[in-house]
Parts: sequence; C-alpha cells; structure tokens
Amino acid sequence: MEVLLISNYRPDKQLSMLRYAQLLQHELHCREFTVRVVHPPVIFGGLSFLPRPLKKWLGYIDKYLVAPTYLRRQAARADIVHICDHSNAIYLPCAGTRPALITCHDLLAVFAARGIYPEVEVGLTGRMQQRWIATHLSRAEHVICVSEKTLDDLELLAPGIRSRSTVIHHHLNWHYSPATAEAIAAERRKSGLHLDSPYLLHVGGNPWYKNRLGVLQIFAAMRKHSQFRNVRLIMAGKPLTSEMRRYCESCGLTNDVIERVGVSNEELQSLYSDAIALLFPSLEEGFGWPLLEAQACGCPVITSNRRPMTEIAGDAALYIDPDDPEQAARTIAEHVSDLSSLRSAGFTNLARFTTNKMVDSYMNYYQHVAQCVKADAIGPVA
Repeated sequence: MEVLLISNYRPDKQLSMLRYAQLLQHELHCREFTVRVVHPPVIFGGLSFLPRPLKKWLGYIDKYLVAPTYLRRQAARADIVHICDHSNAIYLPCAGTRPALITCHDLLAVFAARGIYPEVEVGLTGRMQQRWIATHLSRAEHVICVSEKTLDDLELLAPGIRSRSTVIHHHLNWHYSPATAEAIAAERRKSGLHLDSPYLLHVGGNPWYKNRLGVLQIFAAMRKHSQFRNVRLIMAGKPLTSEMRRYCESCGLTNDVIERVGVSNEELQSLYSDAIALLFPSLEEGFGWPLLEAQACGCPVITSNRRPMTEIAGDAALYIDPDDPEQAARTIAEHVSDLSSLRSAGFTNLARFTTNKMVDSYMNYYQHVAQCVKADAIGPVA
C-alpha cells in the first residue's frame, strides 16, 4: 500500500505538525509501507527579499491556488491519501477518487473564529479562512482525532461525524527518557542554575490557550508558601511577551524566571529530567505532548483539571484549576510530598501511548478506509 502524507506549508513553521508527518513517515516505512510526504510547494511565498506581511499573502497563493493542482497529481499515484493536519482540510477534494482521511488535532482556531473564546479576537480574513476549513472538515468521510476531547469538539462542529471518526492517541515524537547526570549538569550551567537549585519547568509557546501568564501567576502565588521560596521557574519555548515581563517585574520575579528560547530535544530532555515538576496549566489543548514528554523523563506533572489533560496524563498528575492561581498554589503546596510518587506513575501511564499501538491503529484505520471506499464503489448488493 502506498500512503501519501500531505504535510504543512514549510514557511508557516508549524513544527509540531511537520514532526507529526515525519513521525508517521518513519514508522510506516518501518512497517514496509511505501510512504511519500508532500508539502504545498513554496514558490511565491519563498521570495526572500520581500517583507514578511507580503510573503504571508503570497503564501496564500502558494497554498490555495498553486498547491491543489500539485497535490492532485501526487494523490493520483497513491492508494491512501492522509491529510496530516485538519487546517489543510481544504485539500480533501485533491484526493479525487482515492481513499482519503484527515487528522484533526484540535478545533481551537475554528472555535475562536466563531467567538466561542471571548478572550480571542480573530480578524475578518481569519474568520473566512476558518469557516472554509470547517466546511471541508465537516464533509470528511474519515477523520482521526488525537483525543476524545477533540472528537467531542468535532461532533459539536459537525453533528453525526462521530460515526465516521476514530481516536488515535499520539506517541512521543522524539525518544525522550531520563537524562544522564552529565547532561543535566550541563543544562543547569546553561540556565545559570547551581547544581542544588530547585526549579519548576514550563514548556510551550505564547498562544492564549497555553496560559503562560497564568503560569507566572501560579508561580508567584507558590512563592508565598515557605517550601517554594527558593524555587525558580524555567520557561522553555518562545520568548516571554512584554506583558509577561512587566508582570515579573511587578512581582519581583525577574531574577527567578529563567527563559530558555529555542531549546533542542536533548536540552529539553535534561530540563525535564531534573525539574521538581512540569507546570502545565493550559486552558485548552488538542492533546498535550509535553505531558508525555515529562513523564518519559521521570518528571512529575502538574496540569489543568480539564480535558484533554486529564485524558492524557491519567492518574499520573496533580490537577489544578488554571483559572485560580492562588488555589492552584495551595493545592500544589498541600500535595508537594506526593510529587515524587508521580514519577513512577508517569512511566506507567506512558505505557498507554506506545509507538506500536499508534502505528497498529493507523494501519488498521487505513485498511478500514480503503475497504469503505471499495464497498461504496461496488454499490449495494441486489
């Protein structure tokens, strides 16, 4: 069976989606599938001498005018067409008569464009784009959701689509495991930490749902408790926003919050491995990869008491209310002695998310999709 994986437009730098397609390609290839990964071609949006705003608009030409013809030609040679990101649902017609499916990671952008999250403002073009995506996604005959929470959201968007959808959880997209003492010591030096300085870790970018200001607010509240007065916070991922920096200054936390921007997988592994805990109070997620990454490194997880965090972290996390920093800090202080037990519980939970389980599920679903299309082609038996 030849599988065509339609991945994302490279200049958009949606790294997690690009890694997802690469992970599928590698694992399916190991199962002796013929796999091709294709991307919308970079033509107009790749002109380096143009200013960024103009390149964004020219990128739309690449994605919405140039790409469909290219993808139709690629799909004609495949047995299965798998669109790896629901934001590319507009490419479903490119599959033609080929069996096609799509992975839905979350519906945050679609719901934001519909005003479901009042804290998020979406412009006119953004609303139009998300309406277009939602229309094509709602028409999909076969959908993989990465969590039960995402499937429930999809059912809200398109009532009845549950019957033609399934849930396949992610596995780790890198081989995270407890780091060596040498690697941990090296990472502490990069972060300006003494070998015995305790720290909490947050991993993520600055989208609203990551609640990074909330991370800082919880940390500030924790510092009021005696057991956390010497604890520092490492924020790994994107640089802090100006609002976050002002908050740190107002709370006197500037020297206690350490930014680590653009860390590698190896560096992140070391940061996870020696942290008191991962502090991950997201307001929304589609899946929540950092939860599993932390558990794979033996790092206790503190996360939001809402789905999909509860679905993914299972019994191996301390759950807090992300909307109440003071109460969250009290909960953490009351259960700080339980954090060490979450290390072994995390390894146990991780067993639910193996590569073999994930790939077996994909292979079975590919066969299901192919059989459904074949049955439709034959038609009802008289």
